[in-house]
Amino acid sequence: MNGDNARGNVTIPLRNLLNTVQCIRDRVKDGESIESNGAFNLSNFWNTLNQAVKAVSQEATKLSLAFSQPPVPSQEDGEKLSESIQKSVLTLSTVYYWLPKSQGVTLRRQVRDATAEVLEGLVQLVEVILSSPLQSLSQEQLTSTGGVWAACDHFVNLPPDNQAALLAVLSSHVGVVKDAIEEMEQAQAESQDPYNDILDDEDEGEESRGNQDTYWSEQDRYVIGPCQGLMKTAAACLKKLSSAVRTNADVSTGQNVAQLDDLADTSRDISPGVDDLALSLYPPMDYTSVEENGKPRLWRGRSDLGSVSGRSRGSQPAEDQTTST
Repeated sequence: MNGDNARGNVTIPLRNLLNTVQCIRDRVKDGESIESNGAFNLSNFWNTLNQAVKAVSQEATKLSLAFSQPPVPSQEDGEKLSESIQKSVLTLSTVYYWLPKSQGVTLRRQVRDATAEVLEGLVQLVEVILSSPLQSLSQEQLTSTGGVWAACDHFVNLPPDNQAALLAVLSSHVGVVKDAIEEMEQAQAESQDPYNDILDDEDEGEESRGNQDTYWSEQDRYVIGPCQGLMKTAAACLKKLSSAVRTNADVSTGQNVAQLDDLADTSRDISPGVDDLALSLYPPMDYTSVEENGKPRLWRGRSDLGSVSGRSRGSQPAEDQTTST
């Protein structure tokens, strides 16, 4: 059998594999969990899930090695390899579906995203193999194989329960808000013109740009101060909420788990709201946009988060928890 015929035959099971993994990936992104009336053992779920992820990683390695050097696998060998990979992928998706929403929607979203990332990595690996010479190991194939490994390795860092999942969400929001605050402070400290580093090269040699749209006016700077205060309040609120959740959150009942999910949903508006507010502060400043991006979203989120935090921390008033530090 010559190389061309071998390539043509072995691509058949590879393309079938690609279609199967794509379909499973899409179902994982959109599918619902399998609810059970019986007790759910979260520890057993994690053990089984990690075993399934390890199996997918091993199968991806086998696939990559099989097409890294001659001879090209026969169609029969390609079918066996594809069937083995499909089995591992189906097992992974099935175990993911075991995780019920009663364990926390926030937790389930993170497990779903991690599972979909593994499947997406496998899709990319198969696509690279199909598009590359089958008797050579390309850099793209190495990169794609490493991508699958990295996605699988990520599972050991997933939060073990809904409390930890919420803390991960809040930490991400805190990081975004902190970055926005630091960028605004840096822009103010560096120059009267926040676009100076971008436009200097273009305007070199000119006596003056004369474009006031790149400068903050005194009135602009008067507006920036209170907005920065609002951004810092949002950051303080998120940090205090994280502390409250870390210390007092309880995942022993469905009601408590659902409360953490409510908090995650409410907090989701905060970091985009801070980002939008920060962007609207850059010149030319539109005061209407500043007002729209600031007060409605951020203060509503602050109020809602303070209310939930108050319930989490018991007797401490919600307003005290949102005081800027």
